[in-house]
Amino acid sequence: MKVYFIGAGPGAADLITVRGARLLGQVSMVLYAGSLVPRDMLQHCRPDTELLDTAELSLDEQEACYRRARDAGQDVVRLHSGDPAIYGATAEQMRRLEKLGIDYEVVPGVSSFTAAAAALGSELTKPEVSQSIILTRVSGRASAVPELESIERFAAHRATMCIFLSGQRLKDTVADLQKHYPDSTPVALVRRASWSDQSTHRSTLGQLLGEIKQKDWLLTTLLLIGDALSREDGVESCLYSAGYTHIFRDSDERKAKKAANAGDA
Repeated sequence: MKVYFIGAGPGAADLITVRGARLLGQVSMVLYAGSLVPRDMLQHCRPDTELLDTAELSLDEQEACYRRARDAGQDVVRLHSGDPAIYGATAEQMRRLEKLGIDYEVVPGVSSFTAAAAALGSELTKPEVSQSIILTRVSGRASAVPELESIERFAAHRATMCIFLSGQRLKDTVADLQKHYPDSTPVALVRRASWSDQSTHRSTLGQLLGEIKQKDWLLTTLLLIGDALSREDGVESCLYSAGYTHIFRDSDERKAKKAANAGDA
């Protein structure tokens, strides 16, 4: 018996991995986060699969499901939104499974921050602009953010930031960001990335709050900020420059020399 922690991806049913979809179609019990994983994702399951919405279950009740499956010799999928490694609340489940002697495996998924970047048509890293991405979140009732990881402290780096669960504290988050980022810094809000009702809004840090109604962005919203979001032309990477060589490609100059040498031969 094994438990598979599977990343469902950001929401769209076809953004789950092939491996994840295959496993969903093999097991007889699926625990899924109903508040974050759309029902459409369950189309990959067998018709007779037992489906359990963990939004209604405590951790003890989820453990009871794992015990029942173990006693019946059934494999289980635990379906998490995005990727299980990011804000997945998987560590405590894994500890309990280890105590129960139940084997488990993690199947990674597409994170909502990459889906948000895709929705914006943006690259989050650009040469000489930002080569780092900070993934963080605002503090909430379920789990507080350590003081050393506050939005204000991270903002001092002025790297690209992707801030999860930002909708309910948007005004405070913007105020913290303004302590380090100029008001002209590009920002974007993405709500329910890749879902059928996905919403996006591009702006600048100084103008954002005056352009939106905060009530429209309360849940499942990501705030992205950084100069990498700019639409302006920037420095191109050397990776595909005609004069850049590596073990897989010669520069145009070296290709010409090789051709000349071959002709002489």
